Amino acid sequence: MNPTIRYLRSIVSVNNHVDREQACESIRQNIVFRGPNVVILACAIVLASVGLNVNSIPVIIGAMLVSPLMGPIIGTGLGMGINDGELLKSSGKNLLIMVSISIITSTLYFIISPLKLEHPTELLARTNPSIYDVLIAFFGGFAGILETARKEKGTVISGVAIATALMPPLCTAGYGLASLNWKFFFGAIYLFTINSVFIALATFLTVKYLRFPSVQQEDKTRERRTHRLVSILLVILIIPSVISAASIVRQTNFSRSASKFVGHTKTIGRSYIYRHNINTSSSPMTLDLYLAGEDLSYDDREFLFTEAAHYGLKRDQVVLHEEATYTNPATAGSDILREVFERNEDRTAALRSEADSLQRLVSSYKAAELPTEAIAAELSAQYSGIKEVVLTQGEGILRDNDSTAVSSRTIAIIRTEKPLGEEDKTKIENWLKVRLGRNNLKVLNLQ
Repeated sequence: MNPTIRYLRSIVSVNNHVDREQACESIRQNIVFRGPNVVILACAIVLASVGLNVNSIPVIIGAMLVSPLMGPIIGTGLGMGINDGELLKSSGKNLLIMVSISIITSTLYFIISPLKLEHPTELLARTNPSIYDVLIAFFGGFAGILETARKEKGTVISGVAIATALMPPLCTAGYGLASLNWKFFFGAIYLFTINSVFIALATFLTVKYLRFPSVQQEDKTRERRTHRLVSILLVILIIPSVISAASIVRQTNFSRSASKFVGHTKTIGRSYIYRHNINTSSSPMTLDLYLAGEDLSYDDREFLFTEAAHYGLKRDQVVLHEEATYTNPATAGSDILREVFERNEDRTAALRSEADSLQRLVSSYKAAELPTEAIAAELSAQYSGIKEVVLTQGEGILRDNDSTAVSSRTIAIIRTEKPLGEEDKTKIENWLKVRLGRNNLKVLNLQ
């Protein structure tokens, strides 16, 4: 054998790095749905539902990591790979129970949840699976079973749990049931089915490749029948996802081409595009152009459609709205109107800049606020005789001979039953400087 090929095979070979018996035992333990797994599943359901409800990606990721759903799915693939009917039956049963509980619980959560999002982006992201989700589940499944089987454990399982995202689709299906939104329900169930099936398939293929010992002798006729059924199921699952992926690509390309076209075609003849709308949900996808100025002539229209064709836009995809145009052979009117729109755009940009400046100013004022209530509580806990704490800040004027300087200072006014000793006063002053991060601070003690 060629030395290079031998070297490459030694690099990618995994047979010497796996423990088949340990892997089988670990997978069998993880498919059991009792004890800690019940509580963990409940926590994962709540985390995923809340995360989806508030569009919180970190919480959703936490639910992915906590969820025990991966165990029965990998168990299903292992059961098929080693021809263990009991393991396959147990995995399928536990998976069905987990899925049912997840959907029912999340449905109840979304029914009683008072929060109704106007734009549930995280929920919507789980309703339109594509071929890319198939690839994620397939290669995630490979990584998952290899991590389970290898002798030296790492953190791969956590990454697989995040990438394949089993719990969020089930909770999204619960949202679909709660709101009677069947697009959400069936889209989420389809995504979960894709993830489950292709993780199990990757596990099955890896188990066969690594030659895990079979529990019982394989029936060739039954094996061929099983392979045929699996192939049909995979085709049924893949075809819609391929169609979805193709649709996503077309929509993305259309949006990019339409934006470029509008950016390079602001004026047509004596008319001006003051607004546009890209609609990718219609069939065919359309670009609506809202025009102001004079009515387009025949030559102007043809020029517009010709330019659109250069960007891949067909004639029936460009919809013109000329409600703001008028028929006038003079040029002054359209020039004035164009100038008005340009000024409006400049005014909008100026207002946006002003709003940003005000927001920064408000943020700086908030940052300068003194936590008087918290400071009063902390000081009262340390010194029982304190009756009142006032924190303020301002600018002071320092005079030195003929020069005048302005400095900022923080003043802490502390009213006590008895006068503070100099030692206590110094301690409080030093503590406040550290607590507030302000060195130019003075403590005044009043009775």
